[in-house]
Order: sequence, then structure tokens, then C-alpha cells
Amino acid sequence: MQLKAFARYDGALLAVVWVISFALYVAGIAQPFYGMVALGLMVSTPFFVALRLKKFRDQGLGGTISMARGWGYSVYVFFYAAVLLALAQYVYFAYIDQGYLQAAFLRALESPEAKQIIRQYGMQQSVDESMQQFQQMRPIDYALNVLTVNIMVGIVLGVPIGAALKHSKQQAVNQ
Repeated sequence: MQLKAFARYDGALLAVVWVISFALYVAGIAQPFYGMVALGLMVSTPFFVALRLKKFRDQGLGGTISMARGWGYSVYVFFYAAVLLALAQYVYFAYIDQGYLQAAFLRALESPEAKQIIRQYGMQQSVDESMQQFQQMRPIDYALNVLTVNIMVGIVLGVPIGAALKHSKQQAVNQ
């Protein structure tokens, strides 16, 4: 119960980081600097979760946590954050975007450089099919895709995070 309570709170904090990162990604289409900041925030995710796990371990559990419990905590944090981000992205794509991202991707693919690369690699049909699917996606499709990916990332990243921060009573005595 304590694990889930800490994970919900930390998941909400991570969701704030992710929503800011997503907003900066969208802004980065027009201003590349914002895209770089968005990338930095995304890359910082495992470190953020590790810091929050360390705080949970030290303050909530008295300095001791198993790898499995650390992994579980990390998965919950990613899950709660992913749900909140998916909700925010649904709202964005349903009510705010109005086709902005799709148009930006189409512009990028129609640039002379992109056309040349696509032609050289013989990927025109694949790119056309992907863009057709992309244009047919509904806001809920974007949100569910992001939700699924972020949960899977949390399951995978939870292993090294949990392993790196596990701390037993024996380790505490030896230090």
C-alpha cells in the first residue's frame, strides 16, 4: 500500500515532466532548441525515477529495498505517469492540435532532402503507407500507443533501476 502511494505521487511528478517534454517537443517543430530540451527531459526519465526510488527507499522503507520491490515501484511510477501523459495527449490531439503535427511531418517528408533519401533507400511505398496510417489515427489511438510504449519502457527500465538501488539490511550494517 505504501509502495503504491509513493508511486502514485512520483508518477504524477513524472507525468508533469513528460507533459512538459511533450509540449517542448511540439514547440520544437518551430524552434529546434525546444526539441533539444524535450529530448533532454525524456533521457532524464530513468534518473528521475531512480532519484524518487532512492527517496522512497530511504524515507519510506528505512533504507532497505529488494530489487523486486524496486522494480515494482518503478513499474508503478511509469504506469501512473503513462496514464496521465496519455490523457494529456488525448486532450491535445482531440482539442488543440488540429492536424499541426501531421502537417509538420508531411512537410518534413516532402523536403527535397527527405525525398532523395527515401528514393535512394527504396522506401517510398513504405513511407506512403505509414503516412496514410498516421493520417487515419484518432486522438485515442495516439494516446493508447504512447500509453503502451511508456508502460513497456517502464517494465524494461525498472530492472536496472531496481537493481541499482536495491539495498539490504546487511549492506546497511556493513556501511
